Amino acid sequence: MWFYNLLFNTGVAHNVLLIAFVIAAGLALSRIKICGVSLGVTWILFVGIIASHFGLIIDPTTSHFVKEFGLILFIYSIGLQVGPGFFSSFRKGGITLNTLAIGIVFLGAVTTYIIHIVTGEDLYAMIGVLYGAVTNTPGLGAAQQTYSDLHNGATNAIFAQGYAVAYPLGVVGIILSIILIKVIFRINLKDEQKEDTSDDNSEQIKAVTLEVTNNAASGHTMQEIQQMTGRDIVATRLQHSGSSEIELVKGDTKLTLGDRIFLVAKPADIEVLTILIGKQLTEVDQRRWDDEAHGELISERIVVTNSKMEGKRLGDLKPRQNFHINITRIKRAGVELIASPSLSLQQGDRVTVVGSKDNVKRVAELLGNAVQRLDHPQLFSIFLGIALGVLLGSMPIFFPGMPVPVKLGLAGGPLIVSILLSCYGPKLHIITYTTASAKLLMREIGISLFMAAVGLGAGAGFVDTVMNGGYLWVAYGFIITFLPCMIIGLLARMIFHKNYFTIAGLIAGATTDPPALAYSNSICANDQASVAYSTVYPLTMFLRVLVAQLLVLTAL
Repeated sequence: MWFYNLLFNTGVAHNVLLIAFVIAAGLALSRIKICGVSLGVTWILFVGIIASHFGLIIDPTTSHFVKEFGLILFIYSIGLQVGPGFFSSFRKGGITLNTLAIGIVFLGAVTTYIIHIVTGEDLYAMIGVLYGAVTNTPGLGAAQQTYSDLHNGATNAIFAQGYAVAYPLGVVGIILSIILIKVIFRINLKDEQKEDTSDDNSEQIKAVTLEVTNNAASGHTMQEIQQMTGRDIVATRLQHSGSSEIELVKGDTKLTLGDRIFLVAKPADIEVLTILIGKQLTEVDQRRWDDEAHGELISERIVVTNSKMEGKRLGDLKPRQNFHINITRIKRAGVELIASPSLSLQQGDRVTVVGSKDNVKRVAELLGNAVQRLDHPQLFSIFLGIALGVLLGSMPIFFPGMPVPVKLGLAGGPLIVSILLSCYGPKLHIITYTTASAKLLMREIGISLFMAAVGLGAGAGFVDTVMNGGYLWVAYGFIITFLPCMIIGLLARMIFHKNYFTIAGLIAGATTDPPALAYSNSICANDQASVAYSTVYPLTMFLRVLVAQLLVLTAL
């Protein structure tokens, strides 16, 4: 009797048991592969639907909280993951990706309206189907709110019914489009990974040794050469012509013919410097010079763990004057950055330092270099960011002619704040560093809670709705998601030559679909999918909400 009451009554223990069971069962089934493909955490959704169909449900208030809080955790962790490199990525391909995402949103809305015209289905039902098919709860809420405002507070249950019926196969349609693009273009994930890695490396920095053979460079300091070229350059070690001694490069160190100087810069900048200064050493000479250069000077990577260094600019530390060392580069979130004086330090940065052993040790003591400190999670910045994200997502944005304001929602707001905090938090002395394992745990817990709550909330009445004509809504929802995703996905590959992982993230972001992103991350060994998702998500979320209100106005 107690077990029956625990399963079918209400209460905290009942809710926790059901959510935990659905997640555990779904994750167990996620190991199943059909034709080599697994739906991953989407199984949690299906297990939840089955459980709720047989009366195993949680109360609506708890369900709503778990769904939204899980989504916030998932989205916020994505922002932390891609934030440090977000703006550089956006500058490289953000306009193209957002244009393609707009295409998916536009085609989805047009497909929805065409189905309404051809079949005669209620447009309000089709709006619910559209937002269930693209798994966009804020859009559904905007449609419901607009309807209520236009009808003196009245509600229409057909929105939610269409949403619930279309949601499960909508998720499958999005993931299926990602899989079919891989099949159509015969994409090998390992080859794609290698191609993507090579592309990334072309944008990263490179270390070379140049021999001064150009008279135009002789007599000038590296500071003067940097001013002449307008390039970001870091010069660390120098060997004067005819001397066996390796010395650190200082601001007033002048080059002479025959000198050898060690530089760190972007590949394109090194080509310019080679023309201006002289030739690069051959591989044999470079190895010999490296052996000599490491005789007295050492190069070490030091981890920034001292919280007092958060937000400090490299120029303010005056490494040459105060420590007689040079800092060549900084590795942050997998990306190597040139150590320019204006660059601010962040917790978790890997700083490459060149100097004598004693001086390098002094710098290590200043920066911290206590890796174990990084294991401690920065909960203050996480929950501060979530709070600010909820405030931003709840803020109404008014547009002339719109009967109701537009909101970014409880997903869009936290995503934007997490990206901004991870980029600019150090300047405000807010430590935002989070270990990769902590971000992964937050992400997986968030998406699991979200999928479990959606499944447990959609199963009641699901079969009845489908049997009473709702099966057509399932088909319509599949078309609404699958067709635009396939069209834009094919264009992205054939015309814009986008990497497959970027296309997967684009499709997931343009449909604002966390399960699709989770699937994309499961096949992607890097963060390309997450970067693409975050690049298009804010604009897509805004457009989804706007389109929902426009479609409701069209139905008048």
